[in-house]
Amino acid sequence: MELLNQISQNLQAGKAKIVKGLVQQAIDEGIPAQQILEEGLLSGMSVIGEKFKNNEIFVPEVLVAARAMNMGAGLLKPLLAQDGVRASGKVCIGTVKGDLHDIGKNLVKMMMEGKGLEVVDLGVDVAPETFVKTAEEQGCTVICCSALLTTTMGVMGDVVKAAGEAGIRGRVKIMVGGAPVTQAFCDQIGADVYTADAASAADAAAELCRATA
Repeated sequence: MELLNQISQNLQAGKAKIVKGLVQQAIDEGIPAQQILEEGLLSGMSVIGEKFKNNEIFVPEVLVAARAMNMGAGLLKPLLAQDGVRASGKVCIGTVKGDLHDIGKNLVKMMMEGKGLEVVDLGVDVAPETFVKTAEEQGCTVICCSALLTTTMGVMGDVVKAAGEAGIRGRVKIMVGGAPVTQAFCDQIGADVYTADAASAADAAAELCRATA
């Protein structure tokens, strides 16, 4: 549908106001909110994710595209809730205790939202118990831990331990990422998934949510 294609194209170009106007037009024309979300906003964000993964675009372009997506999604949210449409999964994300870096985390969050996931953002300097408590209370399928310092990445191991002690390891997957983190470290602490970049993290989280749906 041409209108949904225009939403996708303008989102990729980061034209937030135009996207908002087109989404409103689609709503006025009676196109279902779910269809506008999937074929307009999410399809555009999916292209952005792929281009970012392939180094064809960089962080600034992702940020403006995400802003455009959020403006369009803001109009759809009440309609989706009304239709009883649920996100395709729920994830909580945060930078671990002692670490105040949030650019990588924010990028991952945007990419995940671009995959249609609901993301609970815990911010920075997050204690292991907070990750676990949030996952339990909010019914998250995935806990995502970010760290940018070698001195704080060890806290990720504490998150895995805390989740085990709380008895939620069977149903909650733990993802780790950040500059100093490696697959070997992920294996060592017993986390489930390591990804090297934001777009791959979003793909992996969506996959985990699908697998447990």
